[in-house]
Amino acid sequence: MIAEPQFPQIPLPLGVADALTFDLYRAADNGLALTELKQVARGGASRNIYLWGDTGTGKSHLLHAACAAAADAGRRAALVPLAQSHRLAPTLLEDLEDLDLVCIDDLDAIAGQPAWEQPLFHLFNRMREAPRPLVFAARTSPAGCAISLPDLKSRLGWDLVFRLAPLQEAERFAALRGRAQMRGMEITDEVLDYLSRRIPRDMHSLFAWLERLDRESLAAGKRLTVPFVRDLLERGGTGASVSGALNP
Repeated sequence: MIAEPQFPQIPLPLGVADALTFDLYRAADNGLALTELKQVARGGASRNIYLWGDTGTGKSHLLHAACAAAADAGRRAALVPLAQSHRLAPTLLEDLEDLDLVCIDDLDAIAGQPAWEQPLFHLFNRMREAPRPLVFAARTSPAGCAISLPDLKSRLGWDLVFRLAPLQEAERFAALRGRAQMRGMEITDEVLDYLSRRIPRDMHSLFAWLERLDRESLAAGKRLTVPFVRDLLERGGTGASVSGALNP
């Protein structure tokens, strides 16, 4: 995804009603990472930032938020989603050093692929010379990642490295409630309690279910009640992708 309108847009995996901003991110134990990202996004710092952590810790959210904050500050930013590298070309990385901020998401996806690692290494050096910041997101630390180009791997840990901690359960559901409010949805404590015992509790699953609940309730013209949610779960929530992660 590119934050400037002159570039093509890559759709977000979440609904268009969701605005992935810093205000929507619940920092909890990740407050220092959030503070540094805000500085970088708004032009107050030029150091690179490397974010890593498990799925659902908000890495992609923070990269989208950084690009949005940069655009709001009149700066040019780009987000390169390497999870989609199979349908992108490494030439995408050319000339990005002309931008004020470049965010590289899902770095793990191109590990061990020279066709991507070499251009990324050269982009790193060009951004360093500018100097303009890069923000990386990956599941593993710089030292633990599977990048095979030694010079690139060593550079990833040069500046700020943050391991993002997952939210506690109460914080996850508070984030879910906040996302629902931004969509104009009302989720009662009763519905949240019912959901919490029947769906996976990682953030990706929670937000995916929120998207579905919003869509289904609008289509049916009904409020979110326990009977409505129960019916939805019974009709579409018994597949392997959900039932395998249900809590006992």
